Amino acid sequence: MLPQEIIRKKRDGQKLSAAEIHEFITGVTSKQVSEGQVAAFCMATLLKGMEMPERVALTQSMAKSGTVMDWKSENLPGPILDKHSTGGIGDKVSLMLAPIVAACGGFVPMLSGRGLGHTGGTLDKMDAIPGYVSQPDTALFRKTVRSAGCAIIGATPDLAPADRIIYSIRDVTGTVESLDLITASILSKKLAAGLDGLVMDVKFGTGAFMEKYDNAKELAESIVHVANGAGLPTVGLLTDMNQVLGRTAGNAVEVVEAIEYLQNKNIDKRLHEVNVSLTAELLVLGRLAKDIAEARAKIETVIQNGKAAEHFAKMVADLGGPADLMQNPAKYLKRAAVVKDYFPAKKGRVSAIDARAIGIGIVELGGGRAKPTDGIDHSVGLTNVAQIGEEAGQGARPLATIHAKDDASWQKMAASLDAAVTVSEAANTQEQLIRHRVAA
Repeated sequence: MLPQEIIRKKRDGQKLSAAEIHEFITGVTSKQVSEGQVAAFCMATLLKGMEMPERVALTQSMAKSGTVMDWKSENLPGPILDKHSTGGIGDKVSLMLAPIVAACGGFVPMLSGRGLGHTGGTLDKMDAIPGYVSQPDTALFRKTVRSAGCAIIGATPDLAPADRIIYSIRDVTGTVESLDLITASILSKKLAAGLDGLVMDVKFGTGAFMEKYDNAKELAESIVHVANGAGLPTVGLLTDMNQVLGRTAGNAVEVVEAIEYLQNKNIDKRLHEVNVSLTAELLVLGRLAKDIAEARAKIETVIQNGKAAEHFAKMVADLGGPADLMQNPAKYLKRAAVVKDYFPAKKGRVSAIDARAIGIGIVELGGGRAKPTDGIDHSVGLTNVAQIGEEAGQGARPLATIHAKDDASWQKMAASLDAAVTVSEAANTQEQLIRHRVAA
């Protein structure tokens, strides 16, 4: 069928067959379908929507548009597992989850992305480690997964190339918000990675991609049902992103927090609960634990006995980073020129936080990108971040310690914190951290 006929059919609200969707996606990667036709297809999909079988077919076709990894030849003695987050502020869970799963017997070929907009990117955090090769060739990727049990890298160009083409067009045609296309974009890369199980962290709140809880829940349900429909066992958790996750936000500073977490020190309760909840679901999916209770116990064990830290250290060394990073993070991770506490003018309890505004402030510090070609200052960010319900001000704790390249940047971030954080006499309680679980 001609591409325009497929577009017309969707434009008129008709259901597309799996064969029609496959034909269209094949044409995208072979360039037989023009950019204009891709844009028209995306707009028709945004306006008319897809039924569940169409979403599954679209996701599978995009996953098969390039290389689909097969781990059977590696004869790995455990399941291939991964986690994906829709993004937030201070979300360094991937850095801890991957080595913990590896220490529990799983293998994690984690394909991560860079930050854009107000949310941070896992790959940018790993790039803060000197020498770390975040985009290795396939041979080194496989070798690291085999030897360290995990590898956190960027997606290679040959994995789900149709997604890369379609997303670049969605970004400039007002079709990014399509639930069908978001679902297919996220899952096509995960299906191409050859996984046995996936856990989704779908965030809601001021710092989330989808701020409203109902929208985030709809996305989680779509991803979980499509993934399972495509043969990938998946569970989703909806987690709160109305404040920074953990006590740090930036790149190098988040790596430090992750290292200290894996060393069983300075563990933030909220960060710990999100990490353990996601990791436990993954261990059960991979049959590395019979239930959540057993999974949580295993997680605590590998943190406390140092096994998880060993797997992280091995991964970093295998991918070109310092062999003694865990022992000497300050020796390798860049420190900002100006590091000072910021206190609010009026002492009180933190009652609300605009996490998105904090993320934008970090981008303006140089810790993120306004556009894909921008460079990043890995040293800047926030540490010792106050959480909702805590008292802040002179004589109490700071709102945060600001890490900036100069005094002017420090002052600008201080103003951003003032605008983003509400301090009042009445203390609000923290939101429920994990609001809902979605399973097939």
